[in-house]
Amino acid sequence: MHVSFMPYGKRAEVELLFRDMEAQKHFLIMHKEGQPDMGIWLQSQLRMLPLGVWEYVFPKEELALVLTTLGRAKGKADNGLYNFGWLQKFILQKLTQSDPIPKDYKTDAKYLWVKDNVNIILIGIKNDGDMTEGPENKYAGWTHEAI
Repeated sequence: MHVSFMPYGKRAEVELLFRDMEAQKHFLIMHKEGQPDMGIWLQSQLRMLPLGVWEYVFPKEELALVLTTLGRAKGKADNGLYNFGWLQKFILQKLTQSDPIPKDYKTDAKYLWVKDNVNIILIGIKNDGDMTEGPENKYAGWTHEAI
């Protein structure tokens, strides 16, 4: 799962948020027919895109946590001072090949990322497909999100 966003604020504070985001570990769930589900820990990814857009990559099971932590207010386009409206929907989502942010998700938990003096404009989300590990891997036959 990918979340595209634009952060703005004091540079040192934005970089502190990026450090927390990159240090976050996620649990990737894997499935195999006839076996109980298992998972592995992996580190998140933060990618820089053109025009000041960033992309955070993580397992799809944690979408609500990430959206809540980034400050998504239910029913709002973003939580910052700027609302790009049509620009966000038609240009930035097309540029990042993203879908709109879902309007309904749980907001009962969030990560402990430092976000002081940082505002976030959420642009969209992008789903990853699933992949099955090949025979050369120690997880041969296990299917998981292709992050």
